Amino acid sequence: MNSEEGGSSVWSGPRLAVSRLNWEGRHSEAIDLADRLLAGLTDPQEILGVLLAKLSALLNTDRLRECPVVIDAAWQTVQAHGAAPADLGEFHALAAFFAYREGSLERCVTNLVRGARALEVTATDVRALRPWIAMAVTYSYVGFHRHAVAAQGHAERISRLGTAMDRKLAAHPEIKVRHAVWLDQRGESVAAKAVLRDLVVHLGLDDLIEMERGYLGYAAARYASLGGRVDIDVHALLDSTSEPILENAEIRRLGHAALAIAEYRPALALQLLKDAGTTHTRLGAAEVPRLKAMAYAVQGDYASAYRAAGEATLSIAQAADPIYDLFVDGITARLDFDELRRNVSRYTDEAHTDSLTGLPNRRHLERHVEELTRNGRSAMLGVGDLDHFKEVNTIHGHLVGDQVLEQVAAILSRTLRSGSFLARYGGDEFVIILPGTSDADARAVGDRLRAAVEAHDWNDLAPGTPVSFTVGFAPLDEPGGLPAAFRTADLLMLRAKQLGARRSGNWPDVDASADYDSGY
Repeated sequence: MNSEEGGSSVWSGPRLAVSRLNWEGRHSEAIDLADRLLAGLTDPQEILGVLLAKLSALLNTDRLRECPVVIDAAWQTVQAHGAAPADLGEFHALAAFFAYREGSLERCVTNLVRGARALEVTATDVRALRPWIAMAVTYSYVGFHRHAVAAQGHAERISRLGTAMDRKLAAHPEIKVRHAVWLDQRGESVAAKAVLRDLVVHLGLDDLIEMERGYLGYAAARYASLGGRVDIDVHALLDSTSEPILENAEIRRLGHAALAIAEYRPALALQLLKDAGTTHTRLGAAEVPRLKAMAYAVQGDYASAYRAAGEATLSIAQAADPIYDLFVDGITARLDFDELRRNVSRYTDEAHTDSLTGLPNRRHLERHVEELTRNGRSAMLGVGDLDHFKEVNTIHGHLVGDQVLEQVAAILSRTLRSGSFLARYGGDEFVIILPGTSDADARAVGDRLRAAVEAHDWNDLAPGTPVSFTVGFAPLDEPGGLPAAFRTADLLMLRAKQLGARRSGNWPDVDASADYDSGY
């Protein structure tokens, strides 16, 4: 389908049909169409494409509760059937956007890095245009404006290889609008004005998809508030967005306030800014106080303008705090990962290594135990798993669950003493071998492991679903060998969960042999 008919060289078929509705701002219709299409599709790549288009529509309409199911379905499709680099990049970009909306900056940045890596090989692939825009929007939304502008630059270069619709998709003024207001909030008003002027001068309605018209209107309004001359009907642009979503309502209100400042109507501007917010447009917490400072200055109330400017400065400083925290946490996670790699460096055979965590797997565990037994060494065997891990997968999706397992593996590996053996047995279950350890010492190790997992700040990765760990230990040299020791340790772990021993750190003394059958 050619560009005059509303098509794009980016996709075709079912995905294009859903995406076109998104570009027109008809997100609710896009979701309904996606559901109808998914009921009849069988090709994995078509299914993935429609799932991504549906996820974009859900994010645009703030239907966040419906996102984890779609993210899970897309991730499982990727794992089962693979994905082109462009599709994988877009998946991570949208997953990052959702993670940020859910309050997880750590998970957001992790997905952004993975998305950027996937898209590194797509320099001339027109299919990567929309994924690069998705990356740019998410970078912009989070406040990584220079990364956002660079990602949009990739999309713009790719769009030159495609159709007129591709160039409309790449224009996406919201990215540069956020960059410009961020510059202005920081005091770089001359640079901000230049960015806004470039948008106002070079973009028109025919150069944009419909859902982006409001941002062009805001660019014009903010340019006017900084003293720029605007020859277009800004009111009409701000009011042109069709679907009544919160993002559109925010941008209209803030845009009309900026216009009122430009028109020397400060009282109207201040009235519009009362109770105004930037939750959905993500123009920055400093945008409202910045506009108030401008309105007070026009009004001649310089004391109030000074206070509002101070509030804007404070907002900018506070917005940087989570980034600093994430930097420190990132260094800690890297050190944990390095430690994990050192501990498992001798397990290079892929057949004996868990692909997700890098830990030895069940086969390697059995071989390790055989070696211990052959050498006549005593040891305690621990079986542990995560408490309520199913809730993490249900609420946040399996992609988050995988990231939790990766971090738990690093924490356990870091906490165990040298000479211990740690394996991922399957799912959220881990097995620990402690050579030459008494029962009392094993319980102390279990306490340390439990405390280390609970002490980790899980709120950013999986908010609202705390992660904890329960483990039971049994002598490895008891009659019956590994199967018997595993059953005993597993039963003790389950008893600890039932009795709440995980919370108190006291492990129950039970006769495990009375409670399990002969099966392994």
